[in-house]
Amino acid sequence: MERENLPDILHEILKDLGGRASMMDVFKNFWKKYKGELRESDDIFYTWNYDIRWAATELRKRRIMKPASTKENTHGQNISPKGIWELY
Repeated sequence: MERENLPDILHEILKDLGGRASMMDVFKNFWKKYKGELRESDDIFYTWNYDIRWAATELRKRRIMKPASTKENTHGQNISPKGIWELY
């Protein structure tokens, strides 16, 4: 498993979860589906949780995922609620 593949994997997981899920549900689903590949990987086994968050940022940059709720960015219909990851 390579870090650069994670945005596509995250996109697939979110689609499987109906396009919207809590971060914890995404992490659980990712682990359930890819734990074997992660165990065979070197560094990514230890960093996958951080790397999935990086993948979410990449999907937001590509406008595939809705922006995250932040202190400065709390309202609007194109903003995901805190702790929820959503596809457009």
